[in-house]
Amino acid sequence: MALIEFQKGGLYVPEADVYIDPWRRVKKALITHGHSDHARWGHHRYVCADSSKAILQHRLGDINIRGVPFGESFLVNGVQFTFYPAGHIVGSAQIKVEYQDEIWVVSGDYKTEDDGISGAFEPVPCDVFITESTFGLPIYTWLDQSIIFDEINQWWATNRDAGVTSILTGYTLGKAQRLLSGLDTSIGPIYTHGAIENMTKVIRSSGVPLPDTIRITPETPKKDLVGAMVVAPPSATGSPWMKRFKTVSIATASGWMQLRGARRRRSVDRGFVLSDHADWHGLNQTIEATGASKIYATHGYTDVFRRWLESKGLEAGVVKTRFEGELAEINEGSEPEEEEQP
Repeated sequence: MALIEFQKGGLYVPEADVYIDPWRRVKKALITHGHSDHARWGHHRYVCADSSKAILQHRLGDINIRGVPFGESFLVNGVQFTFYPAGHIVGSAQIKVEYQDEIWVVSGDYKTEDDGISGAFEPVPCDVFITESTFGLPIYTWLDQSIIFDEINQWWATNRDAGVTSILTGYTLGKAQRLLSGLDTSIGPIYTHGAIENMTKVIRSSGVPLPDTIRITPETPKKDLVGAMVVAPPSATGSPWMKRFKTVSIATASGWMQLRGARRRRSVDRGFVLSDHADWHGLNQTIEATGASKIYATHGYTDVFRRWLESKGLEAGVVKTRFEGELAEINEGSEPEEEEQP
């Protein structure tokens, strides 16, 4: 019997009778982070990293949930579990599973660049490593985020001088807060869509430092938005919510902006290459750092990445999940956005 089994409902640890990031209702679920393709409603009990607890409660409502500090181990039927920072978004975790001298690590989603708010990623030594491969191709290599934020802030400053409102889109949980953390507040005020403001309030309450923002309401004067920065979820740009603005420039920040044509498909004026997932080098460096002899790839370019790992002499396999390929990032926070409150 494998320590972790790949079942239709998710990753199952039979000795402990618990699931990790299940997408079907189960008795006990260990959750890596709060995005909708990893944290689903309806489980009887939830366990997550302490810093993810308030986020899950906000997204899922009144649930039976326990938060565990990073690095603190706990036992379930003799199986030892430990959460470690994954660096993907605030509260995101890798889960170490240890039983009878065998160690598996489920990475969830992760990035190796420290964004300053999500916790620094820590490679965890293990025998078997389950890695995402959302951007598991050599073409995906990220520049340091300071370079990207310089580009974003210059774009905003240029728009401000021209009397244009800058609308920067990012997923409600994770990307939006990372964008906020990198904006230069000396350029002007930062406004937010109601869904992003609600989530940002939750994350601020956990002690994460973020700049001051102003919620956009029906009463917000249009003249106040001229030259300002507005952070909104991607879904907002195609909705009646946009009618409140005069002249706008719309940009999005995503790893998919590395692909030629991606900006055109998303109907935006600018595309900034900024991802909350590991790039090609990050994936490979992490796998080497774990020392794992067996790797399972999930999400994204799984078959290509598996063949690459096998070419390096590693034993590798693929774990099929409910969300595959491009959906791994597109579905981040893509459940219906919270309605803006009047």
